[in-house]
Amino acid sequence: MIYSFSNSGFRDPETGVYNQTYFMEIFHREWHRHIREKQSLALLYLCPHLDETVKQPHLLELLIKEVQEAMMRTTDLVARFNLDNFALGLFNIDRRGTQTVIKRIESKINNFNLHYQKNHSAQIDYEIAANVCQPTSEIDIESLFEETNLLCHQLEQQKSSHSAIGQFDLH
Repeated sequence: MIYSFSNSGFRDPETGVYNQTYFMEIFHREWHRHIREKQSLALLYLCPHLDETVKQPHLLELLIKEVQEAMMRTTDLVARFNLDNFALGLFNIDRRGTQTVIKRIESKINNFNLHYQKNHSAQIDYEIAANVCQPTSEIDIESLFEETNLLCHQLEQQKSSHSAIGQFDLH
């Protein structure tokens, strides 16, 4: 297989999804397009928890491939944000559409866990935090990322649900 240098700068080498820098560039561009076209978008954080004692090569790559299949639209964007967390950008989507995507992702993760548990005693736990937003020039894009991160941390502490959707706006 010939290595492609054209993709090397904006892909995460372990999972093959986009890296944080590329994601932020595209998300910023889409943010301004959505302002012009008065469309809403969603930012999701996916935080899978991998058991360090059962660390398997390519486990994260296999999991994220399932997540990508659940997204279905080619305009949606997945990126690795740090060691084990991912950001997903869903464009031209409302709250109901975001809920549908989250349900598909949860279904894929649940099926992945069923297959994974056949060979291992553990399963992968996770949180999915989402904020739906109609961008305006008055909304600070960084605040959307901060609020989504905060929502993800709240989910992790509550342990009562895997996912939550917020509505992000000025108020």
